[in-house]
Parts: sequence; C-alpha cells; structure tokens
Amino acid sequence: MKNAISAQVLTDTWPIFCDKITIFLQELGLEQLMLTCDHAALRVNSNDAAKALSHYFQQQGKVISNNIINGRPILIFELNQPLIMGQIKIDCLELPYPGNKQYPVEGWEHIELVLACTATTCDELEQQLLAMAPQLAPVLSGQSEIKVKMSSPQGEHERLANPTIAFKKDDICIKVHPHGIKAVIESER
Repeated sequence: MKNAISAQVLTDTWPIFCDKITIFLQELGLEQLMLTCDHAALRVNSNDAAKALSHYFQQQGKVISNNIINGRPILIFELNQPLIMGQIKIDCLELPYPGNKQYPVEGWEHIELVLACTATTCDELEQQLLAMAPQLAPVLSGQSEIKVKMSSPQGEHERLANPTIAFKKDDICIKVHPHGIKAVIESER
C-alpha cells in the first residue's frame, strides 16, 4: 500500500470523506453553528507521497505557509478553486510531511472549523464552544465513543494563540479553533 496515495485517489475519495464529515458534523450538532471551514487536511506516510502531492497542489494553488510544526514540515496551500463540501467552500489545504506515526489510512483526515471567539486557552475554547453547543457536554467530558483531544499547536514564528479541540471518530476528525489558518499565518509575519 506504500505510495498508494495520489491526487487521483484524493479526487476519488473526496465525496466519501465529505459524506463522513457531514454525518459527523450532524452527530456533534456543529452544522447548526454555521462555522467557517478554513481548511481540510491530508495524512501521508511517506516523504515521496508528500513530495508528489506537494507538486500536484502547487499546480492547483500556491504555498502560503511552509512551517516546521512538531518537528516536521507542514505546507498550507491556498487553492485556486475551493474544495466543495455541500454548502461549505474550503479554500486552503494542509499537507503535513510524515512524522514518526504511520496512519492506517492515508488521504483525507480532517477539517478545521473556526469558532470566532476570544479563547486563548483550550479551557476557554471549551467553555465558549459549550455556550454555543451545550449538546457537546457529554462528548467533552468523555461520555461517548468520540475521542477528544485538546492542544495548542504552534509554528515557530506564530504569535496568535490558537487552541484547538479535535473530535475524532474512526478515521476522520473535526477540529475547532478560534482563528482561521490565514490569520495564523499572517501572525507569523
């Protein structure tokens, strides 16, 4: 299965990923919040696959960030044509180079939603998200099969606190954070 991920595989699997994400958004009750989706993200297990996809996406848009986060390069592409997920338009794509972890499924992995708020810590983000989506209380307190991870990933030059809550189920993930990827990249300048 090594190097099986390609631009064609991504194109072919996008509708399946969209269906899974849409169902998961509904299960979490997040679709009613009408949050902006600032980017979709991929997962690959080899540098060769990352390089090939990087070359492909450079033809589909431009690199707006090439940063080292948690010890590995992560590229952000602003796409010429947005990805369409139902009513959602996604104009950026995240391509992390592989780290030590091998993913059971390569390809589409998560989307990130912007909850415009004043949170600067994961605790503040959790409280502000719960105020808007109280149905998430059991999920956030670990009373469901949905895994929750809170983190504050940061690039080398980022100056904008962007705590993140990730909701993971099976092979997909939805992340929520207060600032869009373009604002985070701008904070590096």
